[in-house]
Amino acid sequence: MKTVDDILKLGDPRLYEVCEPVLESELPLVKAWVQDLHEAMEDIRKVYGFGRGIAAPQLGIMKRLFYLNLDKPYIIINPEIVQASSEMFELWDDCMSFPNLFVKVERHQSITLEYLDENWEKQYWTVEGAIAELIQHEYDHLNGVLCTMRAIDEKSFRWR
Repeated sequence: MKTVDDILKLGDPRLYEVCEPVLESELPLVKAWVQDLHEAMEDIRKVYGFGRGIAAPQLGIMKRLFYLNLDKPYIIINPEIVQASSEMFELWDDCMSFPNLFVKVERHQSITLEYLDENWEKQYWTVEGAIAELIQHEYDHLNGVLCTMRAIDEKSFRWR
């Protein structure tokens, strides 16, 4: 069972690596990876009271995969942001890899995501606001980018 202790913490070099695409031959592994992501996120929710999404590299799985648990579970494989609005907004972002820190960042108001689902079927998803921000955050993890690297300025950090 994966817990908050299994989540890589700020400073771990793996968090700064660009992830490899999930191969179709690895699809049978995705179910177990998603179960691990789900368990770790549920533990974060229990311990810290937040968590809507988690990226595979946060558990040391260096693959282009993230898991969202919103109104239902979403398994996002090999995502690409294919459109992003020019309109931006600021928010205080948090992350399971540094759960006691908030970082003020700027994100696109809306995006369109192209990805493969758990059945290896291509999907498109256009979202805005909080969900767009969440997807951009998780997508950044797949490219080795943390929200600390997107801080608006040196005053954009605060403790939970």
